Amino acid sequence: MADIKNNEIFPSWNLSDVEGIKTRSNYLRGTLEESLNDLATGAISDDDVQLIKFHGSYQQTDRDLDVERKRQKLEPLYSFMIRVRIPGGVSTAEQWVAFDELAKTHASNTLKLTTRQAFQFHGIVKRNLKETMQRINDTLLDSIAACGDVNRNVMCTTNEALSPWVPAAYQMSKDISDHLLPRTTAYHEIWLNKKLLVDGKQDEEPIYGKTYLPRKFKIAIAIPPYNDTDIFSNDIGLIAIGKGDQLEGFNVVIGGGLGMTFTEPGTYPRLGDIIGYVPYDKTLEVVEEIVKLQRDYGNRENRRKARLKYTVDRVGPKEFKTLLENRLGYKIEPTKPYKFKTNGDVFGWKKAKSGKWFLGLFIEHGRVKDEPDYQLKTGLRKIAELNKCDFRLTGNQGLVIGAVKDEDKKEIEALLKEYKIWPKKNISGARKHALACVALNTCTMAFSEAERYLPSLMDKIEEILAENNLTNDEILIRMTGCPNGCGRPFLGEIGFVGRSLGKYNMYLGARFTGERLNTLYKETLSEEQILDELKVLLKRYAEERNDGEKFGDFVGRVGIISHDKEIQLVE
Repeated sequence: MADIKNNEIFPSWNLSDVEGIKTRSNYLRGTLEESLNDLATGAISDDDVQLIKFHGSYQQTDRDLDVERKRQKLEPLYSFMIRVRIPGGVSTAEQWVAFDELAKTHASNTLKLTTRQAFQFHGIVKRNLKETMQRINDTLLDSIAACGDVNRNVMCTTNEALSPWVPAAYQMSKDISDHLLPRTTAYHEIWLNKKLLVDGKQDEEPIYGKTYLPRKFKIAIAIPPYNDTDIFSNDIGLIAIGKGDQLEGFNVVIGGGLGMTFTEPGTYPRLGDIIGYVPYDKTLEVVEEIVKLQRDYGNRENRRKARLKYTVDRVGPKEFKTLLENRLGYKIEPTKPYKFKTNGDVFGWKKAKSGKWFLGLFIEHGRVKDEPDYQLKTGLRKIAELNKCDFRLTGNQGLVIGAVKDEDKKEIEALLKEYKIWPKKNISGARKHALACVALNTCTMAFSEAERYLPSLMDKIEEILAENNLTNDEILIRMTGCPNGCGRPFLGEIGFVGRSLGKYNMYLGARFTGERLNTLYKETLSEEQILDELKVLLKRYAEERNDGEKFGDFVGRVGIISHDKEIQLVE
């Protein structure tokens, strides 16, 4: 292992351009006010494109129209996505109604439920951006730090019917989110017209510093046996540990992250390492010190190698743990036993110890919209307008209708049935657990389709499943339009990563519990080639699997791919 005092481990960085933008930004203000007021263009300045991420928004274009608009000598059709920060994914019925209305009046008339338990609005034009931000804040939620080089939305298992530990874990997700929020008042000044400071002279960032983190930072909490937040894909993962009804603390996971770049050697997906156990009351300080270590030692030269996973690998997991313990002034306790059985969602009605009901719903790829034969958005709004439940987003783009009293369950069930939301029939086990990122037409990073395409591909895959009597088998299938990993494709038992329009790399062999990465199987496959491969693979699985054997385990056992990249304990 490397010497933790070695300057090669902690070099002096030649700062990237984005580091300069953050340094000059006056605590994230930049020229955002001027950009928003310039209505001669639908875009904002290049520097502000970076800064607006910290405020929870991305500038995008409609890539379906780029070529035609260029031919007509028009600028791209710019719009903005806003992501709402909502720790643990729990929203009230009133908030759901407000967001439904905001999607209709200011965005694309759809709500996107993300893989980080957040809401996304798409298609907001610049002239409506500030008003949209204000209306989000009117609901007592906001978008600050939902994007950018800071800690982002903190995830947590929040279906209370799954564990009595959920309330305490959910409270920790909110505490971490609040503790790691940027302290700059730029957000309130720019979006809410609150002139709190003059030139930001009173601003300071005690945790982040003036240049914030080298790259985005993600934290998630999971409650065994459910790994529905895929904690090993996060910079920090917290595995809940307790006895009886009492949550006592967490096993701490560091250095997970799935993004990579095809053209950048030395970039890769990585599962986090378990470094030990911390009691509940010490969790905040441990999380803060890990964040500060990444602030101080993360790569500020190459953003493609700037996540915590690269810092941990450069330093060495054991040495990173030593640095953390030196800052804490005490040793982290040994890892405590736990066991995961799935990283998927749990569907259907379940009753919590509180006596309230929770309903896990399948929402295909998290897109809440109305279609001619399926009025999902309208139906969910009707349920929200009853004000007799809350709405809990899952880490798998699903939804839990929560906290329903016995006397209100029939009324909600009637609306679910009327709008054909639940029960859902004839959905395969694979489709229920499939994930897809937004990709085209709005994501600037996408090489190929994902959310718009995977449903039709699943139609064809389901035919193969049916031929092999696998319709009800749960198989994790995940697709992204690029290798940045937003849909967590490298944790799919079958993963598809876009290489070019209509072409995908195919990965196999992740563990159903999220504790092993998959392995590249074939490159640059067309749909026809994908289906040909799956016909052979799924037929073999149906005929040769052991009792209870998951697909990801099977393909490794029989030698179709080589299993590696398992989670590690750092003792």
